[in-house]
Amino acid sequence: MDSSSHPFLFSLLEDKPRLTSRRVHLRRLYDVLHFSLQRHDMIRARRAWAILARCNEVNWKTLWTLSIGLLDHQANTTESSPVKIDYLRSMMLQHPEEREKILGELVHHFILAGRHKDALDELEFCLPSFPYRDNPVLHLYAGLCCMFHAQSSNDILGDHAARIMIDRAQIFFERAKALDPDNIVVDSLVTMAQCLSQTPSRADHHESDDEDVRDPQTKRLRT
Repeated sequence: MDSSSHPFLFSLLEDKPRLTSRRVHLRRLYDVLHFSLQRHDMIRARRAWAILARCNEVNWKTLWTLSIGLLDHQANTTESSPVKIDYLRSMMLQHPEEREKILGELVHHFILAGRHKDALDELEFCLPSFPYRDNPVLHLYAGLCCMFHAQSSNDILGDHAARIMIDRAQIFFERAKALDPDNIVVDSLVTMAQCLSQTPSRADHHESDDEDVRDPQTKRLRT
């Protein structure tokens, strides 16, 4: 069967001069999967995926970016869920050659779920090792997680803990800048972290206010 008479919209299997009827059917089914996802027809998309995932010709592990979208219960949702996070953790173990990319997606879902501390813990565990340490996006994520954590620390633990997290964020941002010097977003974040680290804390404001209160009394005693 000549593949030229069967134009396909999405690439799934290796392109060959001649395709069997089975391969043509799988390629068509893969097009149906993509169209269903684009039209938010999750029922049809899951049916197509269920067939493709059982076929020996399809390496379903390499299609994790598609399969995670099928875990949504609603068509237009962009939120994370424990199911997606557990799935990505599983993919990191089963698909080691894609770990760097999967880690970025996992951290993204942690952030969507408001679990910034978990995202930061995951990044700090991986970033010292190769290939993660040379990925500017992962360092950027780590800096953003520190900034989020600094905000919550400021509300709960006080200024000192928040300043520590801001300093850590600045280190991550500067590392991202060194890896990707043309990224203007990173430049802005580095500047923001520097400004925040130089801003007087509330404790400094209180000490200044106390000195202002004491100074007039001292002057009156001298006169």
